[in-house]
Amino acid sequence: MELNINNKDHEQREDEEEDQYGVLLYYKYTQIPDLDELFTFYHSNCNSLSLLGRVRISPLGVNVTVGGKLSALKKHIAAVDSNSLFQGTDFKLAACGRPLNGKVAEECGFTSLSIRIVKELVTLSSNPLLKSPEFSDAGKHLSADEFHSMLQRAGQLDKESTERDRDLVLLDARNLYETRIGKFHTPDVETLDPGIRQYSDLPSWIDDNSDQLQGKNVLMYCTGGIRCEMASAYIRSKGAGYENVFQLFGGIQRYLEQFPDGGFFRGKNFVFDHRISVGSSDANILGTCLLCGMSFDDYSSRLRCSYCRMLVLVCDSCQQRKGSVYVCELCKNHHKGVELVSSSENGRLSSMPQQIGRETVSSDAKPSSQLPWRQAVGSPPRKLRILCLHGFRQNGSSFKGRTASLAKKLKNIAELVFVDAPHELPFIYQPSAVAESHQNCTSPPSSLLQQSPPPPPLEHCRKKFAWFVAPDFRGKSESESDNLDREWKMGDGPFDPLQYQQQTAGFEESLAYIKTVYAQKGPFDGLLGFSQGAAMAAALVCAQQTRRRLLQTGEMEYGFVILCSGFGLTKLMEVEEEKIQVLKCPSLHIFGSDHGKDRQIANQASRKLASLFDEGCSVTIEHDSGHIIPTRPPYIDQVKDFLGRFL
Repeated sequence: MELNINNKDHEQREDEEEDQYGVLLYYKYTQIPDLDELFTFYHSNCNSLSLLGRVRISPLGVNVTVGGKLSALKKHIAAVDSNSLFQGTDFKLAACGRPLNGKVAEECGFTSLSIRIVKELVTLSSNPLLKSPEFSDAGKHLSADEFHSMLQRAGQLDKESTERDRDLVLLDARNLYETRIGKFHTPDVETLDPGIRQYSDLPSWIDDNSDQLQGKNVLMYCTGGIRCEMASAYIRSKGAGYENVFQLFGGIQRYLEQFPDGGFFRGKNFVFDHRISVGSSDANILGTCLLCGMSFDDYSSRLRCSYCRMLVLVCDSCQQRKGSVYVCELCKNHHKGVELVSSSENGRLSSMPQQIGRETVSSDAKPSSQLPWRQAVGSPPRKLRILCLHGFRQNGSSFKGRTASLAKKLKNIAELVFVDAPHELPFIYQPSAVAESHQNCTSPPSSLLQQSPPPPPLEHCRKKFAWFVAPDFRGKSESESDNLDREWKMGDGPFDPLQYQQQTAGFEESLAYIKTVYAQKGPFDGLLGFSQGAAMAAALVCAQQTRRRLLQTGEMEYGFVILCSGFGLTKLMEVEEEKIQVLKCPSLHIFGSDHGKDRQIANQASRKLASLFDEGCSVTIEHDSGHIIPTRPPYIDQVKDFLGRFL
């Protein structure tokens, strides 16, 4: 009789466990022969088992996070495992409570079942034109035990440690907000935390810090392993000196299962489901409140930076403050949370930021229009913000007028922002006698010059600016610039259409000026340059790729450049070309064809500039018009297609 009772109790406990809620995570990189067939399987299987969550299917595999009853999740595993495509898949199944509230469930995707066919399982780069590395080139998998042993040997640094163990670095492939509540820590082992806002920022960080990885044994880790697959392949694709890349198989989650006390991991493992984070038996808290600095590591309130929408830690006490602005550390480093004061004169920028108090705006405010990278749920579709750089002897206002048709046709997908270049130019007029004499190859007599009509009144003239100037250029002093009685200068000949070739100075001043523009009006998704403005944009791309140490990470972020009637600044590009093979920035090049009517910038000059950019991420549009940005079909459709890849 007692045996029967015990059997009943055992069966009851089993039934209770099967009814318990759980979460299942797994991914598998493998060639999928029939996407539609696999989509149908997941749709049928998950719905029949009442599973909720996210299923992503790509030609290269699947990435799945679903929740439901443990019994249903086990049946799902059995069904997936029976498919030979998924042989060797690491299914991470965990029992847990249901979502804390509707907000957490909605943000984590556990209010419905979302099955999508996507191009990539994880987006390694925000550049849609760059080809992802081959997943077959990913770093070698290390089990939790192997990973732990390598860290242990490297940390001891005794005589028995091999050179391989000593020359080792840890690389965290996660986002900044994840690393703030938990990370690996091993004495005498360097840990590299990229401090990125999103995973697609990691390749840029790797490019900028490749010297810290070359020749080293790189141990990578992330939450569950999938982000290390592509990131390790990207590092290895750099060639010699980057071969020894290893990744923690199963990620931090498997490591904590193997080492319940935390091992070398400190704090909590952030997860992308309603559990929010998973810790070890170690109760130490790594995170701190954004406002008061007290120990805190709970993201369940789902509070976000008022600018970029990245998750931030705010303790329960500070959450009670009314109308607080939450500015994450990345935005603080990039000069956000600063009130911008701009001069109204001629639209010129003022570089006089004033700090504002934290408690001035509600924490649930909509994303700032200044930061285009994040979009709140339910908000209107965002537009790309594009900084527009005008040509030589123009200004922001006139360039805005010249591109009015372009702005109108892009109004649903882009916002064009115009600024004046930093170098103010003198007013120059050309008497008709000068032009006539030039055509006759003679010098104009002084009597004709004296009879020439006077220049137009200064009050009717707008200031003209440039990005680059002649080496002997003398800019006006502040008092001269503000003097309305300044005089015109008479040109000694017709304007030279090739004068841009002589404008080679002033880049450093222009670079510093654009930094100010970014601080006050940024950030921007991309740059658009016309003529000399295109030369400036190209020089900026070149400088950022060759002078990474001089430009702070994130100081001037942009995802693409549009170069219209562009040319390379020969004197600058010759120096920079010695350091680079190709400019790796998504680019759209628009210029006149061989038979076009652009008499300002030759087709060959624009073509040469386009050749400096990586063919794999550049698009060229040649038109039959003059020195303009064409807005008629099919040109405008090609422009929209290019921009659409960044929305």
